[in-house]
Amino acid sequence: MQFRFGQCSLDPARRELRLGGAAVTVEPQVFDLIEFLVRQRDHVVSRDALIENVWHGRIVSESTLATRINAARKAIGDDGTRQALIKTIPRKGVRFIGEVHEDHAKPDAGSPAPSAGETIAPRQDIRFCQTPDGITLPVASVGHGPVLLKTSNWINHIEYDWISPIFSPLFARLGSRFHLTRYDGRGNGLADRNVEDISFAAFVRDLETVAAAITVPRFALLGLSQGCATAIAYAVSHPERVSHLVLYGGYSEGRNRRGEAADDEKAQAFLAMMRQGWGEDGTAFMRAFSSIYLPSGTPEQIKWFADMQRAACSGEMAARLRQACDDIDVTALLPRITVPTLVIHARHDNVVPFAQGRLLASSIPGARLVTLDSENHVPLFGEPSWDLFVSAIEDFIGTS
Repeated sequence: MQFRFGQCSLDPARRELRLGGAAVTVEPQVFDLIEFLVRQRDHVVSRDALIENVWHGRIVSESTLATRINAARKAIGDDGTRQALIKTIPRKGVRFIGEVHEDHAKPDAGSPAPSAGETIAPRQDIRFCQTPDGITLPVASVGHGPVLLKTSNWINHIEYDWISPIFSPLFARLGSRFHLTRYDGRGNGLADRNVEDISFAAFVRDLETVAAAITVPRFALLGLSQGCATAIAYAVSHPERVSHLVLYGGYSEGRNRRGEAADDEKAQAFLAMMRQGWGEDGTAFMRAFSSIYLPSGTPEQIKWFADMQRAACSGEMAARLRQACDDIDVTALLPRITVPTLVIHARHDNVVPFAQGRLLASSIPGARLVTLDSENHVPLFGEPSWDLFVSAIEDFIGTS
């Protein structure tokens, strides 16, 4: 079903909002807010109803609520003065007053099925858990089948990543084959932001907390980039829980632990740029970031990455998380891994050298290595390596 109102069209299934035919990028909560108000247009929606249905019962300040409502108005071409679509009812709440037309699209029997990257992802279930040191973490689950737990990496936002053109094709595909579980680590996304302990040991505790809530005896564990080290530490400490270990684009030695002066210099330069240009289009940091992380990325994909950065955390927190990742060294743990392991690495990865992927595969007993012909740190849907990446994961977990 699609909704049309004013100059807008809203497609909940595809998570798409258009104004005057042009795509509008909004934060996930703003999209959910618009959709909820449109669906409840026959009613005045109270503050409590918004918190229950859009924020899933989490505590939300009045200023945050007002900010999101203003953002929703701006996204659909309305404002607080005209209130032509979203009207504030004093002391009662808000109501969507625009005329809405519903389009019930029927698939053409002769049309081909959508490809993996075009799969319409179901709504994910988000719940919360708390670490032993009192940090609240959000956990998103979707799909059926064997449980696949993806570890948190440097920067995450489980809502933004779910609809991002960078990650959504991957997560939709995995969610169609497995019961995919993801979470935001401390300091970013929907997790607690004001956190003192930002360290590798804390990252491992976060993973242990999420894993403890998984009821099945064993599950597959997926680490991407910085999340590989966390997955390695967990697999060594809890081998009885891990059925398969998949490591993509990972390393056992952070930049400060590789003994290379060039790596140390790159780490410091990256941190300096990060603090000045985090999440801002066109800054030196974003130009460097996109050229290193997503050299083949489209302008849309790069913009989504910048938007996700702003939504996920502050530049200062990103730098603290980055410093903790640069100090990681789990090399001594590699020979102690006893679970079936698949290592995947892009040969021309500019973020994590291929040598680090080779080190993982050669040091973990019995590990398999799959090499991707790509220069992107994150495989992008549409390049040949994306299909190889996803198929390798599916085949490994399904047949090992």
